[in-house]
Amino acid sequence: MSEEITAAVNSATENSKEENESAKTGGKKMKVTEEKLEVLIAILLGVTAILTAWAGWISSLHGGNQATNYTTSNNLASMGNSMYNEASQNYLQDLMLWNTVNDYLFDKELALANGNTKEATLIDEKIDTLIADSCTQEFADAIDWALEEGKTPFDKEGFYDSYYADSLQILKEAEDTLEQGRKDNANGDAYGLVTVIYSVVLFLLGIVGIFKKIPNRVIIVAVSCVFLLIATIYMLTIPLPTGFSLMSFFVH
Repeated sequence: MSEEITAAVNSATENSKEENESAKTGGKKMKVTEEKLEVLIAILLGVTAILTAWAGWISSLHGGNQATNYTTSNNLASMGNSMYNEASQNYLQDLMLWNTVNDYLFDKELALANGNTKEATLIDEKIDTLIADSCTQEFADAIDWALEEGKTPFDKEGFYDSYYADSLQILKEAEDTLEQGRKDNANGDAYGLVTVIYSVVLFLLGIVGIFKKIPNRVIIVAVSCVFLLIATIYMLTIPLPTGFSLMSFFVH
């Protein structure tokens, strides 16, 4: 009986030692897991902070481009409208000149019909003087074409459009610049949204420490990683500012 009791006590003692060693080993493993988690959180915080700064900087560059493009567009539109009005005035002036030439031509036909060749010759001289003094070379050529074809100079292909070609080109450039400004505005807003998501990630990583249990911390970190991945993928789809070059900021 004494031997059985002794054996039972020894067995209980060995089991107790094994449980203590197991508890110590398990505690050590838990401690290592917590340390790794803290390292991961620190890395995620650093990466997210850098990405947040990058997104904020690119957003500000888009905002600067937007303001520049809007200002440039307004200036171009003002110039284009001024050129368009000037072209309209030139057209009206040439139209009046053509009406005057027509009046002279009508007077010439009357003079010839009356057999007054001298007066017809004088009218020809008036027409030549008027064209030489008041008409551009393009309009003079168009008049010559009109007299040969029996039409008006403005019927000549491309002549009427030539009045407004430069102004319409400037206005088109103004519209394109305005559209680029709108795109910069949209892209800047998109980068702003990215910074908001990154801020949520920073918030989640910041509150991990208040959770005592490791599984809860892992869940929060996992959610943070999902948000971080989504924001980064979305950011990569947003165009960089027009003409952006990182090296240009280091060259003066």
